Amino acid sequence: MTLPTLNQMRRSSRQEFHPLTLLQREIDRLFDTVAQGVPSSSSLGTSQLMVNMDVAETDKEIELTAELPGLDPKDVDISFAGDVLTIKGEKKSEREEKDKNYSLVERSYGSFMRSVQLPAGVDPDSIKASFDNGVLKVTVPKPAASKAKKIAVNR
Repeated sequence: MTLPTLNQMRRSSRQEFHPLTLLQREIDRLFDTVAQGVPSSSSLGTSQLMVNMDVAETDKEIELTAELPGLDPKDVDISFAGDVLTIKGEKKSEREEKDKNYSLVERSYGSFMRSVQLPAGVDPDSIKASFDNGVLKVTVPKPAASKAKKIAVNR
């Protein structure tokens, strides 16, 4: 085993108190603290599902596409309030535990909720949704763009 030289020890102690090193330690500590409250992917099984979703936009509409494998349309609730579109539902467990010893469980069950802020002025009655092969597609027509109007100043 080699002992550190005096110069190496001085360099090491200077790094211990260097402002950037201290900042890095504080950031690491902060992330460690936050991560303790976040469930790991292995513990998500029956609590909260993560729904994969794409949001695309054309000149005329906004299209949200969400993957919801294993769900029926009756298991999905779509609501619109205050310019926020919310998709939520629950995937219930279909497993029969009788006489089975699982060696691998990768499928997830539980509730989910995703919300998307939409532009102001969307007509809720114009929002359309379809569900096909476990894929939910929500189409939202964009509100008409407000036209600039010149206002005359009276004398």
